[in-house]
Amino acid sequence: MLRSKVIPFLWLIVMLVTACTPQVITSAVPVNAPATEAPAEPVALTVLAAASLTASFTELAATFEAAHPGVTVEFSFAGSQELAQQLDQGADADVFACASKKYMEAAIASNRVNADDSKIFVKNRLVVIFPKDNPAGLTELKDLAKAGLKLDLADQSVPVGQYSLDFLDKAIADPAFDSQFKDNVLKNVVSYETNVKAVITKVSLGEADAGVVYVTDITADIADKVGKLDIPDALNTVASYPIAPISDSKHADLAKAFVELILSPEGQQVMGNYGFIPAAGG
Repeated sequence: MLRSKVIPFLWLIVMLVTACTPQVITSAVPVNAPATEAPAEPVALTVLAAASLTASFTELAATFEAAHPGVTVEFSFAGSQELAQQLDQGADADVFACASKKYMEAAIASNRVNADDSKIFVKNRLVVIFPKDNPAGLTELKDLAKAGLKLDLADQSVPVGQYSLDFLDKAIADPAFDSQFKDNVLKNVVSYETNVKAVITKVSLGEADAGVVYVTDITADIADKVGKLDIPDALNTVASYPIAPISDSKHADLAKAFVELILSPEGQQVMGNYGFIPAAGG
C-alpha cells in the first residue's frame, strides 16, 4: 500500500523539477554554416585628368564611390601634356582624360591606351577673363593688344595654350583686327603657365590684367572675382576631350565602369552643369 502511494508522489516531483529547468533553444542555423564573406580590400582608382576637369570629375567621383563601396577615386589633375608624359614614363594609373586628342594619341603611341577605347566625352571653348575691377579697362578683344597690359597664358604645350594661339591666328586673318594684333598681344604676355588653373588663379588674384581660359574654368567659387569677354565662334576653338581606361590598369573593370559613368546620361548631365558641351560617343 505504501509503495503504491510513494511512486505517484515521486513522479510528481520529477515533473515539477523538469518544468522549472530552463530550456536551451538551439539556433536554426547549422553549426557548420559558412561565415559571412569578409568585405574586399579597399581599392584606390587612379584617374589622370586635365586640370579643367577638376570640379566636374570631383563631383562624379562621389557618385562613383557611392555605387562602389570600398573604392576611392584618387585624382592627379594637371596639364594634359604633363599627364601624357607621366604615362609615357610608366606612371601607375587606371583612367586618362585629357583636353586634346593630341595627348590621347601620345598615350596610345606609348601603348598605355588602346585606340579603340578612346572616346570623346565633352567639348569646351575659350573665353578671355580679367579681374573683377578690370584694371586694364578691357571692353573688347582688340584691347588685348594695348601696350602695358599684363596678359597671362598657358604654355603652348598645354592644350588651352595652343588654342589661345589659334585664336590669335584667326584674329589676324579677320579684317576687323590689325595684322599686328597677334604680335602685340604676345608682347603683353608676362607668364606662360603649365596648366589652365594657374592662369585663372593669377587673374582672379589680380596678378595679371587678363588671361585666356576655358568657359568651364569660371566656376562658382571664382565667378564673382572675374569678368569676361566672349570669343566669337569664328575665332574660337572648340576643344574635344577624350577619355579612356589605361590598358594595363590593375583594376580594369572599375576603370571601365568609371569611363562608362562619364559617358552615361547622368555623367553627361553633370558635365553640362559645369558648362561643358556634352559629346558622349564622339
